[in-house]
Amino acid sequence: MSVLKPEFHLDRARATSFGSVAARYDRYRPAYPDVLFDDLASLEPARALDVGCGTGKVAAALVSRGLSVLGVEPDEQMAAIPRRHGVSVEIAGFETWEDAGRRFDLLTCGASWHWIDPVLGLARAAQVLRRGGTLARFWNFEVPDEPTASALESLYTSLALEVTPYAPFPTGDWADPVADSGAFCSLENRIYEWSRTVTADEWVGMVTTFSDHQRLAPERLRALEQALWIAIETLGGTVHTRGGTYLRLARRR
Repeated sequence: MSVLKPEFHLDRARATSFGSVAARYDRYRPAYPDVLFDDLASLEPARALDVGCGTGKVAAALVSRGLSVLGVEPDEQMAAIPRRHGVSVEIAGFETWEDAGRRFDLLTCGASWHWIDPVLGLARAAQVLRRGGTLARFWNFEVPDEPTASALESLYTSLALEVTPYAPFPTGDWADPVADSGAFCSLENRIYEWSRTVTADEWVGMVTTFSDHQRLAPERLRALEQALWIAIETLGGTVHTRGGTYLRLARRR
């Protein structure tokens, strides 16, 4: 689940794995904090583009704050969910999406920028944003408290060593092309901290939407699901986590 490796966009099998779990993704993936959307809405963008909009967690939150939002999403099954809630979504990969001359004041990308070609994606973002417009990319991270974290890590070591057990804090140690782009300025990083408590069903439902989990053979994934559920129930039936949303902002010159 790491967001720190720009080459993720080359693994198209992982990038296109979410449609098969769209309903579960929408139900179990944690929302982004309200204050993040309040901050973005305070910029008063006339038009917003939500790239890789998925099940509409970002687009719907912005629409509820009175913004005009268009989503771009490559997967029909994912796009069907925000469309049911009145969000306009066009089916395409961002790199090849036909903008038809439309321009935007805000471009958001929640948990999907690492599936986009970093060079082509940045060029498209610069193209479709008006001067002074904002590029906002953000990801959730979430770490269980002890002793749950150690118990889960032990399970993954024995059952699925190649899979990440949870979304760790992003260290920001990868070269972000935005920082070297002449098209953007006013780079800023923010962290919105939050915590939550979830049931065994909710935790297992969430982690099994992660793309590396989806790559496991069905029998291995079922075994992992069962082992996770039993471990969490044994530890009291809930997982308390400390998490946050990591935001990278940039302004179009």
